[in-house]
Amino acid sequence: MATQTVQATNTAPKKKIKIAPIVCFIVTVLLAVLFVYPVYFAVISAFKSNGEILKAPLAFPTEMYLQNFKDLFAKTDFFTAIWHTVFLTVVSEVLIILVVPLSAYAIERHNSKATKFVYAYFTAGMMIPFHLYMFPLFKEMKVFHIYGTLWGPVICYIAGSVAFGTLLYTSFLKGVPIDIEEAAKIDGCTEFKAFWRVVFPLLGPCTASLVVLNGLGIWNDFLMPYLALPSNQAKTITVAVYSFVGQYTARWDIVFAGTLISLVPALIIYVSLQKYFVKGIMSGAAKG
Repeated sequence: MATQTVQATNTAPKKKIKIAPIVCFIVTVLLAVLFVYPVYFAVISAFKSNGEILKAPLAFPTEMYLQNFKDLFAKTDFFTAIWHTVFLTVVSEVLIILVVPLSAYAIERHNSKATKFVYAYFTAGMMIPFHLYMFPLFKEMKVFHIYGTLWGPVICYIAGSVAFGTLLYTSFLKGVPIDIEEAAKIDGCTEFKAFWRVVFPLLGPCTASLVVLNGLGIWNDFLMPYLALPSNQAKTITVAVYSFVGQYTARWDIVFAGTLISLVPALIIYVSLQKYFVKGIMSGAAKG
């Protein structure tokens, strides 16, 4: 009997070690380190002097060097740059949320040849890179007298977000039952009120996704403010930081101090909306 038990134990199937999950885990860890490393480097460099950064770029700061933050605000109009960045981001985001969901709702709920053409037109616009129409766009901004003002980039940001935003919202709207809209209309709501009071609150994850994607893009944008705003005035945070990098000299301590100041608000917004951002992206992909 004991012999049979030993034989049964020896012949028991052994668990196979799956290589694929281990490889995926290792690749994920390496990618995480690769993406986190620039943030780590920027944070430790923000509290070093320029000489210490050049001498020991990877080492922790020997002391909390804060003179670079003082120089940042003393040698530039950094408060105005922060205000311009906040204005461009907040105003653009509010107007995007007012315009894009209505566009997607009209396309999704009114299925016709015209809406299909508009939808195809929007999605085709996503395939054209900004650099191809950059100079004609600036020429058009001059014609409408918005070149050199904060409203020029705002209008461009809104127009640039319509294509992807419409695609995202239309995919999400496919999972919203039309019955709730009809019930709201029976209760006396117009189609406009039914959308904002009934449908739009259900699009919260999708809205959070759009806010995070566009917000981070506008907050960190360099090219549009650099080219569209007056050169003799303060622009945005990224442009102000760039001004400390010259052809022959560079104040890397001030550059990283400004980078850290720019990084903190964006990181807070992303962490706060991360749950809704992932949910919106995944739901839109599944329903699309």
